[in-house]
Amino acid sequence: MSLKSINNILSVLETQSKWQEQPFQQLLKCWSEIVGATVAAHTQPVSVQRGVLRVATSSAAWSQNLTFERKRLLLKLNERLSVSLIDIHFSTAGWQRPQDKSAKEQIISLREHPSYVDGADSCSKLTSRPFDANATFEHWAKKVQERSHGLPLCPACQCPTPLGELQRWQVCSICAAKQF
Repeated sequence: MSLKSINNILSVLETQSKWQEQPFQQLLKCWSEIVGATVAAHTQPVSVQRGVLRVATSSAAWSQNLTFERKRLLLKLNERLSVSLIDIHFSTAGWQRPQDKSAKEQIISLREHPSYVDGADSCSKLTSRPFDANATFEHWAKKVQERSHGLPLCPACQCPTPLGELQRWQVCSICAAKQF
């Protein structure tokens, strides 16, 4: 058997897989138009196999609701696609939360957290590396004391508390957790 025949087989398989992939690409392009923006935010088409479209959903409730709508969706999809679909299966399997938050939005949300202390990230930078556990602990304790020096005290336990925690729970987060 020559290598040329194997290369021919591989090229045929490659072109066949591209041909089968095309309807799925068409589906991805028109999915949000067909189902609407709200549904598209909670669904992700995963694959088309043997005429069955598999769609991942963000929750079981979405799976159930869309299962009731599958005949209507099939009609709309078959009007737009070059290959006709037989059925649609909805499942939470394969769902991946869209990663559309930028790093700036994540930093903003961190600063909105009630336990956030401004400048806390600067204390994580070590100027010299302690070699033993005791020196490391002493360095950490010193930084925590420096950071909490100007913080108001919790009325329940008298510990330094971030202002956001006092505004939200009127006590520190540890005392708030004890109340629940």
